[in-house]
Amino acid sequence: MSQINISSMKVIGITVRTSNAAGASGTDIPELWNRFLSEAILLKIPNRINDTIYCVYTYYEGDHTKPYTTLLGCQVTELDTIPHGMTGIEIPKGIYEQVSVTGNLMNGIVFEAWMDIWQRPLNRTYIADFEVYDEKAADMTNAEVNIFVGVQN
Repeated sequence: MSQINISSMKVIGITVRTSNAAGASGTDIPELWNRFLSEAILLKIPNRINDTIYCVYTYYEGDHTKPYTTLLGCQVTELDTIPHGMTGIEIPKGIYEQVSVTGNLMNGIVFEAWMDIWQRPLNRTYIADFEVYDEKAADMTNAEVNIFVGVQN
């Protein structure tokens, strides 16, 4: 893990409101991914910078045990044009703890990383956390995903 300073980013995509209680996120987030891929949402996002997929966790009602919103989308140049049924957000600039995971995405490596993050004594902001799925994640059986957790100075 390492701390890095990240500039603000604008992201547009589709969302689901979920929680980690009673395994809700374990159903809701895979369903969101399925919709994102099956409906080719990426191709419908205007002004996207590239095809890197961001999975953003935001609008927390408290800590990781409370409800939050998950957004799957792409970084964009502006939030002036948001298609119907999509949401635009701005990930704030700040200090983020970076966690890199490698392996088979179908084996739950990202979820396991989050379970580890939840146990760590991080001074989290609970404003926005996100995962980055770029070309290193194209091969799902041998993927590298970076997780960024917002922390306070």
